[in-house]
Amino acid sequence: MTKPDFSTDAGVAAYRAELRNVGRKPRLIGFALVVLGAIAVWTAPQAGAAGETVQLAGYAALAGGWVLMLAAIFMRTRHHRRRMREID
Repeated sequence: MTKPDFSTDAGVAAYRAELRNVGRKPRLIGFALVVLGAIAVWTAPQAGAAGETVQLAGYAALAGGWVLMLAAIFMRTRHHRRRMREID
């Protein structure tokens, strides 16, 4: 892996694009789970007899989504630290 080039605007833009792609899939899946979980929790009272199950599934989706999003943030931070060590 080559060192990031921060001397030009194009180099900075390329590094930002690189960081944006690290952990992208878990971050997007996590965001989708958080949105679906919030919708499930919000609509649980209208679900009738299955309301308790829908609410529980919504909370599980919220928890799983946040775990995935935090894991993606961790992956991105670790990647950035490794890349910055290459400069020294």
